Amino acid sequence: MTFLSINFCYITFGDIMKVRVFDESHEKDLEEAINNFVEDEEPKILDIKFSVAIGVFSEEQVFCFSALILYE
Repeated sequence: MTFLSINFCYITFGDIMKVRVFDESHEKDLEEAINNFVEDEEPKILDIKFSVAIGVFSEEQVFCFSALILYE
């Protein structure tokens, strides 16, 4: 997230803005974690950032699916 968008969110939403970070090794696990959070907390979502990272160790590939949710 860029400095300007963080700055804009803080100016607009101030102290009521919160963040939640999710990090899973499978995309379906990430979906489930986010859906459970949305069902349980019912947050007013301001923005979602999604990222995928891949690491290679010997012949094994390791995936990291992550999301950052800005919410009130």
